[in-house]
Amino acid sequence: MKNLRLYIIFLISAIPVQLQAQDSIFKFKGQADGYAGLNFSDPVQLQTGVRFLPALSIGTTFKNNLKFDSEFSFDSYLNYHLAGSENDISDSKIKPYRMWIRLSSDRFEIRAGLQKINFGSASALRPLMWFDHIDPRDPLQLTDGVYGLLGRYYFQNNANAWLWVLLGNDKTKGWEIIPTVKKIPEFGGRMQFPVPKGEVAVSYHHRIPNLAAVLNPAIFGSHLNYPEDKIGLDGKWDIGPGVWVEYSLTHSRPDSAFFPRWTKLFTLGIDYTFSIGNGLYMASEFFRYSTANEVLNSGINNTFSSLTINYPVGINKIGSITYYNLTNKTWYRFINLQRQSDNWTYYLFLYWNPDKFEIYNNISGNNMFSGKGIQFMIVFNF
Repeated sequence: MKNLRLYIIFLISAIPVQLQAQDSIFKFKGQADGYAGLNFSDPVQLQTGVRFLPALSIGTTFKNNLKFDSEFSFDSYLNYHLAGSENDISDSKIKPYRMWIRLSSDRFEIRAGLQKINFGSASALRPLMWFDHIDPRDPLQLTDGVYGLLGRYYFQNNANAWLWVLLGNDKTKGWEIIPTVKKIPEFGGRMQFPVPKGEVAVSYHHRIPNLAAVLNPAIFGSHLNYPEDKIGLDGKWDIGPGVWVEYSLTHSRPDSAFFPRWTKLFTLGIDYTFSIGNGLYMASEFFRYSTANEVLNSGINNTFSSLTINYPVGINKIGSITYYNLTNKTWYRFINLQRQSDNWTYYLFLYWNPDKFEIYNNISGNNMFSGKGIQFMIVFNF
């Protein structure tokens, strides 16, 4: 509530400045959606819910091409999973979704508040999913934001530099299984460079995991704040087909045998649009996740491959995402049928997956598409 009050005070104080600017914008938009589906587990489950996500955008452009803009939005939802009176689950919440202010020009931007920070080249299996929880199966691409300050500078040769400081985030982000100490800042940065036919980048992030949230201090001691460092490398090239590679290395130093010191994630991907009919898009990725106490050891690993297909048919679109776990020999199948009509979008999902989902175990709600089932969703954008 304290952060919310500060944003409202800033918004009110900024209005007189906006009125003196060269150009001002004031937009209210948003999204409402509802879904219903059946999961054919034992017992059969009825899944249904609604969501309302309004967003207010305010901005101004000054004569020297300096721009101020902001976004304030809330996520409100109500979900029901009905599987018999003893197994029924309901979930509802109203929470801030985006609350940020930004100052920018052609060469730089500084953004502060609750925002989405993501980068990298991979799409379905993303080693650099450090700060978001975007599920590639979700057509709305919704994800919680992080509280922080982000600065970006764009050089004349198309290189760009990022710097960020995060504070007040006490929930897991990305691939994290341990939350961060809320009162200790996280920080990092990224440099992205153009290369022939593509671009490459290197990223870094430092944080203090809150081990006390998962380990009992009375047993393991009260000094459980050990640092964690991430290094990321990624690149993408257009050589006819698009080709990309993404790698993330995490070094943790907990004084405990329960958590590995090194976590390595690697993705190699390729995509191409074939000149078949309206254009058949196909993308495939190979992904490997491994943990070990020594950086050069293979340790415990899990390997996946993915195939994404999209084909437009007029105002309709047919898509699918298929995962194969090469380690456990299991398949994950997801088909998406989409129809667009003015502000309305209709989706029909069909899925056939293992009962225990081994991808994105740390993403809340990932069990929505576990097992076998069918789901219908309707979305209205205003």
